[in-house]
Amino acid sequence: MACTLVLWPFNKNLYRKINSYLAYSWWCHFTFLGQWWSGSECELYIDPSDLPYISNEHALVIMNHKYDIDWLMGWIIIERFGMLGGSKIYGKRNLMYIPILGWIWYLTESIFLKRHWSEDQKTLIHDVQQLTEFPERYWVTILLFCEGTRFTEEKHKISMEVADQKGLPRLRHHLLPRTKGFVLSLQAMKGKIPVIYDCTVGFRKDAAEPTLMNILNGRTCRAEMHVRRIPVEEIPYEDEEACSVWLHNLYQYKDKIFHEFTIKGRFEGLQKHKVPRRYWDLSIWIGWAVVLCTPLILYTMKIIREGSHLSNLLLLVAAFALTYVATRWSMGLSDIKKGSSYGKMK
Repeated sequence: MACTLVLWPFNKNLYRKINSYLAYSWWCHFTFLGQWWSGSECELYIDPSDLPYISNEHALVIMNHKYDIDWLMGWIIIERFGMLGGSKIYGKRNLMYIPILGWIWYLTESIFLKRHWSEDQKTLIHDVQQLTEFPERYWVTILLFCEGTRFTEEKHKISMEVADQKGLPRLRHHLLPRTKGFVLSLQAMKGKIPVIYDCTVGFRKDAAEPTLMNILNGRTCRAEMHVRRIPVEEIPYEDEEACSVWLHNLYQYKDKIFHEFTIKGRFEGLQKHKVPRRYWDLSIWIGWAVVLCTPLILYTMKIIREGSHLSNLLLLVAAFALTYVATRWSMGLSDIKKGSSYGKMK
């Protein structure tokens, strides 16, 4: 993928098209693990009139951040709508340095923030405006967790203390949203990204606990996603204070419907819709498995057949061990306990 960087000064659109295909070839390994390996499912609750718009416009997606794999459910859904190659994230800057995964996020123009407002303000304006220049028919979906970090009881306690100090209504299942970055993002997206998709994810209790390790172990998780399409023109983003109030009201609504979900085990008020799986991620995974695993299998058979030297056997064992450790470490990064601490942006 790094070789596509040379295209940037000469043909930015071609660079982005190539990176979209390359990004999809990577991200689809995660959706393969989710929907094919573990058999996990995510069903939408959505107004049927909103369905034709999905996969036909740039969008900013706002999602609650309560689970280890809420982001994976979002990826599974946008893969089924054919938008995975254009998916971007707002992430902490240290994620950029994660081997392979972080590098691909960086090369595919995700937005990385330091949580220092004086620096992040410039980054947001520059990076968001770059993304709004994405070529037509290559739709960009940008995922934003306005809470800034995953939900834990400890973080929730601190967040609600801040709510009391500011005279804001308490939330039961969410942290207070960070409003500055949201307002600035909408202002930078003006005229380019027409809608927000407000997504609230809940996991059913009659399936495996929603963790990436359970996905890797082939255990089925079942998610429900409440989705609303909100035109940006309905949001008072030109007025920072009014836009902040709008976002807080949005999270009060998200908190209300999520609380109902915890009681009833389903979302209400919108029609349930099952988006069918596509076979693209399965096909690509099989293709990569053949390309990468065939030489390894042949080499292993050669060692066994020839009774090769102990050093070769140890090298093979070490390679498997390193792969296992690297995989466990990567999976551990999604653990809620590994999330950032909650506090004010500097």
